[in-house]
Amino acid sequence: MIVHRVPYPPDKGDKIRSYNQLRFLTEQGWRVHLCALADDPVDLGHVEELGRLCATVAIEPINPLFQKIRSLSAPLRGLPMSARFFYSSDLQKKVDQILSHHPVSAVLCFCGPIAEYLRRSSCTPLSQASDRQMTCVMDLVDVDSDKWEQYAQRHAVPLKWVFRLEGWLLRRYEQQITHWFDAVALVSEAEADVFRNRTGLLHKIHAVGNGVDLAYFHPSVETTGQRNLRISFCGAMGYLPNIDAVCWFAREVLPRIRETLGDVEFWIVGGGAGEEVRVLETYPGVRVTGRVADVRPFVWESDLSVAPIRIARGIQNKVLEAMAMGIATLVTPQAFEGLEVEAGRDLLVVPAEPELFAAKAIEMLRELGWRHDMALHARRAVEEKYSWSARLQALDELLRGASADSAPFPVVE
Repeated sequence: MIVHRVPYPPDKGDKIRSYNQLRFLTEQGWRVHLCALADDPVDLGHVEELGRLCATVAIEPINPLFQKIRSLSAPLRGLPMSARFFYSSDLQKKVDQILSHHPVSAVLCFCGPIAEYLRRSSCTPLSQASDRQMTCVMDLVDVDSDKWEQYAQRHAVPLKWVFRLEGWLLRRYEQQITHWFDAVALVSEAEADVFRNRTGLLHKIHAVGNGVDLAYFHPSVETTGQRNLRISFCGAMGYLPNIDAVCWFAREVLPRIRETLGDVEFWIVGGGAGEEVRVLETYPGVRVTGRVADVRPFVWESDLSVAPIRIARGIQNKVLEAMAMGIATLVTPQAFEGLEVEAGRDLLVVPAEPELFAAKAIEMLRELGWRHDMALHARRAVEEKYSWSARLQALDELLRGASADSAPFPVVE
């Protein structure tokens, strides 16, 4: 299993998915050799924890600033910048060593740019220099090229040009991935349909959904004391769609809510916040926590959870977790896409229009009974459909028997 970030702790979207995949595959009897990059020195301290699940743990640190500078040359070679950013020759050596010394029957790559580690290896069946037999599965998670195209639409030059170029290069790279790998997984049927329409390869593309840890994300049994009404958003605050979401809500929506209801607070919970997010604390009612050890108390203390996502698709873990904790949730159509729950009953879906979004938030905050009923339905919905074991069964099946009509990688000098 090759991952672009250390899959522990499972405290943000990609790590939640990769960690639960790792845990599930171990439970299914797989002997997992894990290779991962660490873009945060703190992640190097998780080897012991991951060692409880893995036969081998190989973690290679990278310097994000140095990798960004190196990635600028990638387009000159026809590669997306993200493929260069997440490539480490030292991790490549560890990947090749594991493939050479262990009877590996399947490889799972997490995130498109990780294809480079198989593209540059001579130890896989996808290399013209190898006669090894193993199943190779790529978990793209989302259609990243589409996200970069959305970024380009929301930025002015010169960033518009940079994002548009990366989107174009990624689109081409993703097309190649569908030919190189035996199977490609995406986080929802909606995301898989987007990718099927782009590639035309229907039989290789599969939906492997996210779940939620129902034992960990449970409703609180404690009642909160008297305080101001509180709205929460949880997520990795270095991630552009999350930055866009909280900035839009704090600037365009929250003031309208406070005009009607008074001292309503908006809590932004999650690490990685840059200046663009931290400055939001100068707005009345906005609180930015930074990284926290446990997001649950902040969600339990909320009267309403929001996911005002305007960029990207895929499954929003923050939505499933809030629903599992029995908190009424208000989302945009972008955050709702791919969720197998009932809008209006399990959560409320409202277009990303400031006046309309604020009006529905006000209505929900005023109606305690409505929020209570929605919270009960939300918990029941995730219990019925979103256990990790049920969601990841398809991944186990792909690794054990994906089709074997992948094309060789081009030889890389």
